[in-house]
Amino acid sequence: MPPLPGAEMVQTPVHLYRYLLRCCKQLPSPAMQQHYRHAVRQGYNSHADEEDPERIRQIIQRAIEDADWILNKYKQK
Repeated sequence: MPPLPGAEMVQTPVHLYRYLLRCCKQLPSPAMQQHYRHAVRQGYNSHADEEDPERIRQIIQRAIEDADWILNKYKQK
């Protein structure tokens, strides 16, 4: 299950970026939120030149799965 509604609507890197920033807002502490926002920005910048549509789909799918895992990890505590 995705961490936020609308994960199935993520089709472009910009949509993914915005979606992941919204996920960061659900983290419990401001320090965690800042850490993961920074990680999202770094990931977006490092893959900004990616042009292969299949690779972009893989990155989007993996990022949503990772966001789900991270949010579940902190909800259990």
